[in-house]
Amino acid sequence: MIGAIHESGSDIRPRIGCRLWGKSLGVLSWAAPWRQTSRLCVRKVNHGKEMIYVTRRAHFSAAHRLFNASFSDDKNFAVYDKCASPNGHGHNYDLEITVAGEPDPQTGYVIDLKELKKIIEERFVSKVDHKHLNYDVEFLKGVVPTAENIAAACWNQIAPYIRNGRLFSVKLYETQNNFVEYKGGT
Repeated sequence: MIGAIHESGSDIRPRIGCRLWGKSLGVLSWAAPWRQTSRLCVRKVNHGKEMIYVTRRAHFSAAHRLFNASFSDDKNFAVYDKCASPNGHGHNYDLEITVAGEPDPQTGYVIDLKELKKIIEERFVSKVDHKHLNYDVEFLKGVVPTAENIAAACWNQIAPYIRNGRLFSVKLYETQNNFVEYKGGT
């Protein structure tokens, strides 16, 4: 039925509704389910111009210990529970980086997904994958590596390299059920 036209003349292709903060952002009539590492969402803004949200997924594995050196051991365990274990623990993180913008009239891209993949890999994932975030990652030295702080650090590492569009959000899944989303400082 993809691309089919109903006898009434209306397009009956499957449509994907886009939502952000509970507000409808319009409807996307094209989807690429075979490309699970990227996603597009369209929103009409600025006098009929389209704002496109392009998302690239990445994955990394890392260990960390949630521990504040200014707290006593008892307070660290009270605040961070088993995550304060002296040996640390690990996660298989999933990351979603979203860039917003208008498509280039010549290429049709907000950002080339190959370029976005390269930025994410070189500027962030290669520095954290299979590392202990407390000890091995220079830009996290002295920072409690919570999901919130890791997402903000990711933003700071990749934002300067996004040349087309603008970095819209960094979403970090620490577990299947727990994730944070960072949309930059104000």
